[in-house]
Amino acid sequence: MGDTPGIRLLLVDDHELFLAGLRSLLRGEPGLIVVGEAHNGNEALEAARKQPDIILLDLLLETETGPDFLPDLMKAAERARILVLTGVPDPELQLRAVCLGALGIVLKAEAPHILLNAIRKVHAGEAWLNPTMTATAMTRLQARHSGKQDPNAAKIASLTARELEVIAALGDGRRNKEIGERLFISEKTVRHYFTSIYDKLEVTDRLELIIYAYQHGLAKVPSRQANLTPAFKE
Repeated sequence: MGDTPGIRLLLVDDHELFLAGLRSLLRGEPGLIVVGEAHNGNEALEAARKQPDIILLDLLLETETGPDFLPDLMKAAERARILVLTGVPDPELQLRAVCLGALGIVLKAEAPHILLNAIRKVHAGEAWLNPTMTATAMTRLQARHSGKQDPNAAKIASLTARELEVIAALGDGRRNKEIGERLFISEKTVRHYFTSIYDKLEVTDRLELIIYAYQHGLAKVPSRQANLTPAFKE
């Protein structure tokens, strides 16, 4: 797609440590060329002028509202294909990204060879979707066909991408300080997110939120050995 031999890549992620690791992985792979990097939405739009073949995009940029940023980015880089990298195992969020134009989804927890395979498949025009997201899409279509509506759908749809990430971290048993460190935000900001989440989901405390998150797939159910007690006590 680009004039330079090889697949031209633009990396977009606001976590410098992850970006450095991604850069190291891709630059050591034959046939892949990193032509630009960006840490936020504005930088991404500017870097898109380099007309990459593939944009590796973190959905949860601090300055953007999740998948809603995709149309602007695709307009700036008309020939590029979007491959989303996300640390949030939320199939609804992933499905929205695909509906807005992303051609592939890769979880950040996946092995490096999965990402490399996904890059080449997406560059070839093929979709790269994980089974969980595909199953969610099928379930949603079936519900529409039967006329059934999930009463919690509107509540969950009102959550921002960052709020979903906070919930996922809580589901892992993280306390406020740990959530802040994981998301590179202050504890005060974490508390503000929880206040907003409680209001949107109509729950009263962390325990109710964790139960709700597990019931509706907003967080992974931990193993029996996992200790969630600290997360309940904030």
